[in-house]
Amino acid sequence: MREPGDPREPRKFIVGERDFLLDGEPFRILSGALHYFRVHPGHWADRIRKARQMGLNTVETYVAWNAHAPRPDEFRLDGGLDLGRFLDLVAAEGMFAIVRPGPYICAELTNGGLPGWLRAAGVTAVRSSEPAFMAAVRGYLEQLAPVVVPRQIDRGGPVIMMQVENEYGAYGRDREYLIELAELIRETGITVPLNTVDQPVGDMLANGAVPGALATGSFGGHVAERLAALRAHQGDGPLMCSEFWHGWFDDWGGHHHVTPVAEAAGNLDVMLRAGASVNIYMFHGGTNFGLTSGANDKGTYHPITTSYDYDAPLDEAGNPTPKYWAFREVIARHTAVSADVPAAAATTAPAFAVPLRQALPLWDALGLLGQESAHDAVVSADEVGQYQGLTLYATDLPPRGGESPGADPAEQAEPAAAAVLIVGEVRDRAQVFVNRQAVGVLARDHHDTSLALPPGARGRLEILVEDQGRVDYGPRIGEAKGLIGPVSVAGSDLRGWDVRPMPLADITAVGDALRQRPERDHPTALAGQLAGPAFARAVFDLPEAADLHLSTVGWGKGIAWVNGFCLGRYWSRGPQRTLYVPGPATRPGANELIILELHAASAAVAFRPGPDLGHTEL
Repeated sequence: MREPGDPREPRKFIVGERDFLLDGEPFRILSGALHYFRVHPGHWADRIRKARQMGLNTVETYVAWNAHAPRPDEFRLDGGLDLGRFLDLVAAEGMFAIVRPGPYICAELTNGGLPGWLRAAGVTAVRSSEPAFMAAVRGYLEQLAPVVVPRQIDRGGPVIMMQVENEYGAYGRDREYLIELAELIRETGITVPLNTVDQPVGDMLANGAVPGALATGSFGGHVAERLAALRAHQGDGPLMCSEFWHGWFDDWGGHHHVTPVAEAAGNLDVMLRAGASVNIYMFHGGTNFGLTSGANDKGTYHPITTSYDYDAPLDEAGNPTPKYWAFREVIARHTAVSADVPAAAATTAPAFAVPLRQALPLWDALGLLGQESAHDAVVSADEVGQYQGLTLYATDLPPRGGESPGADPAEQAEPAAAAVLIVGEVRDRAQVFVNRQAVGVLARDHHDTSLALPPGARGRLEILVEDQGRVDYGPRIGEAKGLIGPVSVAGSDLRGWDVRPMPLADITAVGDALRQRPERDHPTALAGQLAGPAFARAVFDLPEAADLHLSTVGWGKGIAWVNGFCLGRYWSRGPQRTLYVPGPATRPGANELIILELHAASAAVAFRPGPDLGHTEL
C-alpha cells in the first residue's frame, strides 16, 4: 500500500483525439462503480480485488459531501470516510481511480450528497452560481484537495480523471455555474482530465457540457444509438459510458429490481465491440448504512431501501453473482483478464435465533437523544439543526366546543365532537400521540395532511416525525424536513411548541441505559411482543466475526444497530426483508443488537442463512 509521502513514478494520462492515452499509448477504461461510503472499510480491499479479478482496470467512486461534512465546521476523513486509504487500496491492487466529487452526486443518497445545512448557511439556490453556494463548494473542494491532489496519476497516484457535477443537463442550464465549478476544481490542484456525464437524450448533453471536459454518457440499453448520439454531440475524443446501468435501486413498497444476465452482458459486449470505455454502475452496490438513503419525488414520495444491492455483479455481501461471471467472460473477449478468480464464498451465513430481552420506551429515552427547544409556531427540523433521524413536536391541545379545561366529559350536555388535526405538509412520516396514546399516522407518500383526533381529546399532543431520506433528484433537492406549518386543530393554529431533534447518529447513551434495564423488563416483551416506540436489546454469541443477514420479518418499522454500527432502516412494507450485517462490524464472543421499533415487533430475533431482498415482480 502507498504510504503518505511515498513517491511513485508519475505517469501521463490524457484525452486523445480518439482514445484515452496512458503514457502515449491507447488505453481503454474498464471501470466499476464502488462507493467507499456504502461498504464497510474492513471490506474495501476485498471488493477492489474482486473488481480487478473480473477484468476491470479502474474503480470509480462518488464523494459524499454530506457524509464528510455533517456540520459546517466539520470535515471527517476517519473510518469509513477515509477516502485516501480507499484510493491507496485501489493503487495497491494495481488499478486506477475515477473520482466524482459532485458537489451534487445523486447516487440515491440523501439530498443527493449535498449537506442539509446549506440553507442555514445562507444558500438559496443549490447547483447554481449563487455566491453562497459556490463559497460552500469552494470550502468543500479545498478540504478534499489534500486527499485527491497528491494521489493523481501525474504525481504517482491512481486518480486518472475527475468528474464535474453529475448529470447536470437533466437539471438546469446555468452554464456559468459549470464553468466556474470546473475552474474551481482546477484551482484546488486537480490536473488530470475532467469529464461530465449526461444521458445522450434530447438536449441533456448540451445543457451539461463544460468547455475542456470530456462529455460521457449514462445509459443502459440502446447502446449503439446512445453512443452515436454521444459522438454526434462530441466529434472527437474517446467514447465512454460513465454509468452503464445494468440494474436498478429499490424503493420501500416497490419490488426488488433485477435485469436478465444475458441482456446486461449483451449490452456490455456491444459497448466494448464499439471500442468505447465503460464504467459499470454498479460493480458492487453495497448498503445505505445508517440513515443515508435518499428518496425520489415526482409527485409521489418514494424513499429508497437500505439495501443498494442494485443487482450488481458483486452482491450486497460481496459475493460474485452470475452477472459477475458473464461480465468477466465478455471483458475477456476484448482484453486479457487475470487468471486468478475470487475464492468461493461461504454458501450460507450463520442462522440462529435469540430473543429481545431488554426494552426502553422512547419516551423514557428522550433526554438521551436530543435537546428540546421552545418555539411559538411550528418550525421545520432544519430550523433546529436537524438533518436526519426523528424530530419530536409537542404542544398542549386547546379547549374546544365550549369545554372548560379539566371539565368532566360526563357532565357535558352533548358528546364532544372529534376534532381534526391539519398540517401544511409532513416530511416524511408522522406518528401522532395524545397523552402518549397512538392516534394515527400522517404519511407523505399518501399525501396525508389531516387526521381525526379522539372525541374530547385534550392534554399533550406529540407528533413524532421521521425523516425517511431527503429527495436526491429533481427540483425538490434541498427542501426542509419535519412538520411544515401551519398546524391546526379544530380550525385554530396550535402555538407553543417544544421541538426535540433526535439525529440518532450516536446511541451510546441509549445502549448504556438498556444494559441497566432488567431483562424482559418491558411488560409486552413478556408476551413475546415489543410495543413501540421503544428501543430493545438482544445479545448473541459468535465463534468468530461473520457476515450475517438479520431478518426483519415480524417487525414493523424502525432502525437496527449491531455493536453500535447502524445497519439502517427496516420496514414491513418491503420489499427488503433482511438487513446485511458486515462481518467487520461483528466480533468473536458476545455481540449486541439494538433496534428502535416505531410501531410493534415480535420479540424474536432471527438471523437467516442468506439475504431476502423481496419479490422481483410488480
